[in-house]
Amino acid sequence: MKIAFIGLGIMGRPMAAHLLDAGHELAAFDIAAVPDDLVERGARRAASAQDAAAAAEIIILMVPDTPHVEAALFGAKGVAAGLAPGKIVIDMSSIAPLATKDFAARINALGCDYLDAPVSGGEVGAKAASLTIMVGGPQAAFDKARPLFERLGKNVTLVGGNGDGQTTKVANQIIVALTIAAVGEALLFASKAGADPAKVRQALMGGFANSRILEVHGERMVARTFDPGFRIELHQKDLNLALQGARALHIALPATALCQELFNAAVAQGGKGWDHAGLVRVLERLANHEIGQTAAA
Repeated sequence: MKIAFIGLGIMGRPMAAHLLDAGHELAAFDIAAVPDDLVERGARRAASAQDAAAAAEIIILMVPDTPHVEAALFGAKGVAAGLAPGKIVIDMSSIAPLATKDFAARINALGCDYLDAPVSGGEVGAKAASLTIMVGGPQAAFDKARPLFERLGKNVTLVGGNGDGQTTKVANQIIVALTIAAVGEALLFASKAGADPAKVRQALMGGFANSRILEVHGERMVARTFDPGFRIELHQKDLNLALQGARALHIALPATALCQELFNAAVAQGGKGWDHAGLVRVLERLANHEIGQTAAA
């Protein structure tokens, strides 16, 4: 297929590479320079999002937040200016569900289909093409795009209409944040009690407490590797979407609010660029104990 890929950061860069390796024709655009390795694989450096979209039948966006998607779609020399009826726009960013519905309606008015298809799996999943992809939009557009999704991920689900993919991603981020906090507290407790947190983690991975968070982020906590990954500032953004949505729905998400405060504290400590597993550093500061230290007598 002829594809435009807009947004070539930590996630977008390896995703675009997988599509190139699959033989698709790709026009790439980013507000920063398009990486040389993608050009060497065969990508064309587009002059703008409009330029990329004009040459493509499917346009994929992977940018940080709702305002970035709006600017990429509808700003000067944006995607919308390069569309013609019959094209498909796929937003794989994680943004507000309500805004997604508005963006979809505006793209539909141009005679094009819109899929919101946020992902879970982080940089590791993007590089390994093992992302979970949660899609909202029409069945026919999903069926056409599915071969592309299957080059990028292992678990691809059409959840419902436009906005439902983003709603699913918000739910995912609630679970991930709470589980990171739970793993951090568990390993901190074990370490403070004098146990080896690496061995505790290994033991827990054989039981009912096992999870991908314990496997991947628990390892980060023990090994002290907090380079992203998935930055805390982005998880903050996702939990803001959850809490804003909760207010609109008149429901309480108390554990989500607590995790957001822990992320806020991490940012106050200079950690907005840490991997979200770095939330454990806030817990460690509260305990005056770092995972892996010898327990106090």
